[in-house]
Amino acid sequence: MNNLPSICFLCTGNSARSVMARVFFSNKTSEFEATSAGTLVLEGQPMSIRTRKALASYGLSEPTHLSSQFGHSHLATDLIVAMEPSHIFWIRRHFPEIASRTGTLPRLIRHLPEEGDIETRIAAMGLAEVEIEDWEEVVDPAGGDQEIFDRCAEELERLVSQLVAKIS
Repeated sequence: MNNLPSICFLCTGNSARSVMARVFFSNKTSEFEATSAGTLVLEGQPMSIRTRKALASYGLSEPTHLSSQFGHSHLATDLIVAMEPSHIFWIRRHFPEIASRTGTLPRLIRHLPEEGDIETRIAAMGLAEVEIEDWEEVVDPAGGDQEIFDRCAEELERLVSQLVAKIS
C-alpha cells in the first residue's frame, strides 16, 4: 500500500494541461502519488498529439495515458491542483467537501505557506472560501497549433518546478 500524499492535476478535458503538469511533476519528485483528471472528459481517450509532441521536446512521454473524469474516486486526494478558475468553481459546485484542498497552480505557488506538513499548509490557505482571481489561469492550448502547446508546456514546466520546490 502506498502511503505517499496524493496530488491530482485538474483541467477540462484531461488531454493537455493536466497531463503535462502530472508528467512534469512525476518526473521532478517521487514524494507524491500523482494523477490527473478533467471536469468535462470523454473517458478513455489518449492525450492529444500536440501534447505528446510538447512532452517529447522535454524527453518525456506518457504512452499509457487515457483521459479520466474527476469523480468520487478522487475525493481522498490530498491536493487538487486546478489549471484555471472555472475548475475551482466546478469543484465547489460538484464536490464542495474537497474545495478546501483545491487550488489553482498559480495560487499554490504564490501563497502556499512554507512551514508545517502539507496538510496543515493547505488548510492554512482557506481554499474553499478564497476569492478566485484572473491571474490564476494557465491558458488552455486546445484548438491551438503546436507552438501554442509548446508554450503551454514551457509555462507548465516552470510552474510545476516552482510547485515541487514549494511542497517538497
